[in-house]
Amino acid sequence: MKNSITLLILLSFSIMFSQEKSEAKQFWNSLQELCGKSFEGTLLLPENDEQFGGKKLVMHVRSCSDKVIKIPFFVGDDKSRTWVLTFENDLILLKHDHRHKDGTEDKVTMYGGKTTNAGQSTIQIFPADEETKSLIPAASTNVWWITLNDKEFTYNLRRLGTPRVFKVAFDLTNEIETPPAPWGWKD
Repeated sequence: MKNSITLLILLSFSIMFSQEKSEAKQFWNSLQELCGKSFEGTLLLPENDEQFGGKKLVMHVRSCSDKVIKIPFFVGDDKSRTWVLTFENDLILLKHDHRHKDGTEDKVTMYGGKTTNAGQSTIQIFPADEETKSLIPAASTNVWWITLNDKEFTYNLRRLGTPRVFKVAFDLTNEIETPPAPWGWKD
């Protein structure tokens, strides 16, 4: 009986420890360490993009709680984009919040996807969800992924079955001045 109780206690601690150390949780914790910091990015793909090319690209890990991290992504003077990540049940949901200058929601907003497993501590993959398919039918084959290590954060998109690809990399070794609030936020 004593051995059974000891085994049960050890198993309980093992489960608790493994849940705390899941790769999704490690990724989340690494992202949380960036809270309040801003970084400049470089567009890697597509080359010569009209919308993003030649513009200053900035991410600001602006808002962090245990469950939600909001990262505004500025493209030049355009402050309409915020990546919203939500952690729940060892999975991470990525949504794209798009706003107009007056702070109102764009008609195409809150699209994205949820990880299907705990991923890895340095990469999380988000296939398009049903809400995205309904909102943007052509984006139903979108796959987003974020990589994160001590030196770099990358945001990536691939629309499977098409040439659509996007990749921006942010240098985490060079923190920059915090930008003003994105559209729709109050300081």
